[in-house]
Amino acid sequence: MERWQNRVACVTGASSGIGAAIAKDLVNAGLIVVGLARRTERMEEICGSLPQNLQSRLHGVKCDVTSEQSVNEAFDWIEQHLGGVDVLINNAGTHVSGQLLTMETSALQQTMQTNVMGMVYCTRRAFVSMQKRNIGDGHVVLINSILGHTIFQRSPGLVSHLNMYPVTKYGVTALAEILRQEFWDLETKIKITSLSPGVVDTDIVPDNFRHLPKLKAEDISAGVMYILATPPHVQVHELIIKPLGEPF
Repeated sequence: MERWQNRVACVTGASSGIGAAIAKDLVNAGLIVVGLARRTERMEEICGSLPQNLQSRLHGVKCDVTSEQSVNEAFDWIEQHLGGVDVLINNAGTHVSGQLLTMETSALQQTMQTNVMGMVYCTRRAFVSMQKRNIGDGHVVLINSILGHTIFQRSPGLVSHLNMYPVTKYGVTALAEILRQEFWDLETKIKITSLSPGVVDTDIVPDNFRHLPKLKAEDISAGVMYILATPPHVQVHELIIKPLGEPF
């Protein structure tokens, strides 16, 4: 991680769960971290939980990734105050329980806008920031899901409530490959990684998944640290992390 010392990392959805764990680990690894979140009061709490000498290295910036204007304002702040972004962790995501055929279409649109377009908006701005400063080793990480690779059968007697979530995560899998090809076509050395966890013990997990073996948010953050620590010539394109005993 030596080459990332005092470089700037941006983490979306940083106010809880996986995003909060990643933000704290990046600060502890020597990076300056900007946590984008709608709940800036939670970012203040996370900052206060860090050792006092590290608290100035975590910045909470209000941002709704579903809004391109909000994303642009957040990245404008980063460029104005910190120079730009070297690492982007696209973590923000949502899931609304219900069935695709019967639930409100506004909830379906919200899932698509958060889980896919939010990543697109942030990656485009991070790319511009990296190119503007001619950095040669930027890294973009997409927090995906096992549901971006397989849609498992529901248990007998249970109603499926996954609706748009796997659709968006399959989209993230495709997005990672599209970005890999475009970074190469544009003759950059920016890395792209899709990190796909199995069930993680966070607020987003549906109630009917609570009985399953689960990972901790810190397990996913450890995966991010591994990805960033790889040598410049190594690109981890896809990393799948499952809890031991996961049945699918």
